[in-house]
Amino acid sequence: MAPRLTAGFWVQAYLARLRQEGVAAYVMARGDATAGAVVVKLATMDGRAQAVQRTTDPATGNRVWTELAAGPEAEVDAALMRQRARDPDLWIIELEDRAGRTLLDTPGLSD
Repeated sequence: MAPRLTAGFWVQAYLARLRQEGVAAYVMARGDATAGAVVVKLATMDGRAQAVQRTTDPATGNRVWTELAAGPEAEVDAALMRQRARDPDLWIIELEDRAGRTLLDTPGLSD
């Protein structure tokens, strides 16, 4: 198994990639730089949002993105605040993109 990138390094690389593609992104909550979990919230600018969390698939050991919340943006925000209250090491990255692009399925970001 290849070594995992630290959370802070992955977040910085992700933000740089999003900037290259013209996707607005913001760090809404800074988590533990070494091992904090990462949540990506996508706001599609129509009052709706989706949040996904990077987790490890127990069957394969691979990194996967799992939906944490979806629906009206205010409800997704509330779910993220509850999650952050339980896990202060959590990173929350917010994207704003009408087309719904997260780039999480691209090589280097999907794993």
